Amino acid sequence: MVPGASLRDRPADGRLALDGRWTADQAPTVEANAARLLAAGRAGAVAVDLSGIERLDTLGAWVLERTRAEIAQAGGALTYVGVRPEHRTLLGEVRLPESGIVPSGRPGRIVSVLDTVGRETVRGGHEFVTALAFLGEVIAACGRVALRPSTFRGTALVNQIQQVAFNGAPIIVLISFLVGGIVAQQGIFQLQRFGAQTFVVNLIGLLILREMGVLLTSIMVAGRSGSAITAEIGSMRMREEVDALRVMGLDPVEILIVPRVLALMVGLPMLTLIGDIAALTGGGLTAMLYGGLTLDQFLVRLQAAVGVHHVMVGLIKAPFMALIIGILATIEGFAVEGSAESLGRHVTASVVKSIFMVIVLDGLFAVFFAAIDF
Repeated sequence: MVPGASLRDRPADGRLALDGRWTADQAPTVEANAARLLAAGRAGAVAVDLSGIERLDTLGAWVLERTRAEIAQAGGALTYVGVRPEHRTLLGEVRLPESGIVPSGRPGRIVSVLDTVGRETVRGGHEFVTALAFLGEVIAACGRVALRPSTFRGTALVNQIQQVAFNGAPIIVLISFLVGGIVAQQGIFQLQRFGAQTFVVNLIGLLILREMGVLLTSIMVAGRSGSAITAEIGSMRMREEVDALRVMGLDPVEILIVPRVLALMVGLPMLTLIGDIAALTGGGLTAMLYGGLTLDQFLVRLQAAVGVHHVMVGLIKAPFMALIIGILATIEGFAVEGSAESLGRHVTASVVKSIFMVIVLDGLFAVFFAAIDF
């Protein structure tokens, strides 16, 4: 066995041959042989036979690749012959870029902006396709559960409805009450200039029932329940509980996702209705305090300004917004890797994406209902 790394000439074929162990414990010898190899390579093209190397580790491979790059930069060329498969793999892993390729300079600001926009657009398209595929999996899982009702986990659904709707009702009521009061106060201050403060009832009635109620509730649910779903599934991914379910022959979509998505689709309309009532209450109290309206006047004008179809507009939006929140939350949960940093990043992404898509969907519904005059 050759005691250390060595480099020898082979006059017969004009090649250089490497022998011995090109490893970290032979670092001084490896560096000395690399210097000889560099000197030979600068004179012109040189072929190096690696078949005699008994052992090659990361340090030896990196030194060889560094030498190859330096020779190429000097105008020479170094080629390997007799490379064993395992050595070829290691050399490929530590391979340096060709030194003859001059790295491009820093792109201009406009190019950087366009590059960022392009990359984000492509990434957004991929995420949209992923969300559609995941939605298809959830629908298919719901279909399987409908065909086999005995596999449906009613207890999990009830527990999730409690977490989403009943436990979330107090904060929804509080926020909606305050927002309703703020909207009414600002509306009264502006309408008083025209002596039309009584029309604040029309303002808060239509705005809350058609738009603000469901939008505010959806944003709160995305921040509260959506983030919780992402964190729960992400933690299960980190502890490999999702893989354990698959090993046991269980479908994680049916067990983890279907109950949560259905709970959101049931709970969000309930919270929307409760939030509407709380916001109208806050607006009514503010109108009585700042606008000089009585309770009877407020109720009469509210009944004249809004109808059942205005309430239905908000309630129709709620299940679709809940579906988007559930799909995005579970997608981000399943994307969590094995670190706390990854969990935090995906929880943040879940909330941000859910709020963004809820606002976009609300805008699309507004255009749709305006087109059909509903």
